[in-house]
Amino acid sequence: MAQKIELKNTVNPSQLGQRLDQALAELFDDFSRSRLKEWLLNGNVSVDGKVITKPRIRVMGGEEITVVAEIEDEERWEAQDLPLDIVYEDEDLLVINKPRGFVVHPGAGTPDSTVLNALLFHYPQIAEVPRAGIVHRLDKDTTGLMVVAKNVPTQTRLVRTLQKRRITREYEAIAIGKMTAGGMIEKPIGRHPNKRTLMAVNELGKPAVTHYRVAEHFREHTRIRLRLETGRTHQIRVHMSYLQHPLLGDIAYGGRARIPKGASEKLTEMIRSFDRQALHAVMLKFIHPTTGEEMSFHAPVPDDMVQMAEALRIDAKLNPEDDY
Repeated sequence: MAQKIELKNTVNPSQLGQRLDQALAELFDDFSRSRLKEWLLNGNVSVDGKVITKPRIRVMGGEEITVVAEIEDEERWEAQDLPLDIVYEDEDLLVINKPRGFVVHPGAGTPDSTVLNALLFHYPQIAEVPRAGIVHRLDKDTTGLMVVAKNVPTQTRLVRTLQKRRITREYEAIAIGKMTAGGMIEKPIGRHPNKRTLMAVNELGKPAVTHYRVAEHFREHTRIRLRLETGRTHQIRVHMSYLQHPLLGDIAYGGRARIPKGASEKLTEMIRSFDRQALHAVMLKFIHPTTGEEMSFHAPVPDDMVQMAEALRIDAKLNPEDDY
């Protein structure tokens, strides 16, 4: 059964000079480049209200892009029997605790075995909901809480709530370096100028706000709590790297191993072998879109981060002379 969809987005200033098909791929990255190009050529794309069918047209930034098209019920994605750690479920939505190594949505390099494929298997009716009900994403190796809508009205309301910054998302992380105090980072984020798979602080990017506070000091690391106001791709990782406190294990954003002076062999090996960004979505709070009830969920910090924090804590106690 075909479903009519309408997508809207605004071209970012950082996309100045891009071809229209390239801009579409960045603005609507839930869909493949080939699908978007097909819609463009078929007259399904409007720029500032005017239908455009030429992929090579250059954008200037600020244009309003509208895509009106039909898609089959997520038939391009396969339902796969993959486990989901369900924290909460009712007839309208579910909250899951995502493990590391689990990609949320199919894309380049990961055509299947994602959270979306699992949702299609466990909830066949969710195929009628755009993106199989996924409201927000977590990076592949970021663990923790996600909310998923089971029907279109619930998804529409949750997305609107998210856009109005009324969904509270709190994260636990281990950052590299000695952070003295908490604060707020308000720096726009856009595509990295050279590494197209990464993001970066970019004055022409989308607004991004992250709040953080220090939870615990170690000798060369800091355990922190963060709260998002916005939800840009890789936002916490980019902002912490910008502060020169990248996350432990986040090699992509500068999180190379830092070994405290005189650290034990065990701690040294633990730090060097920590192979993902130390980031976990620990708390999720929102108003239920149907009942109006305030919902709050917590997911325990995973073992790898707990064990790392404990090892850093022991190291700090064994070296009290260090001013950390």
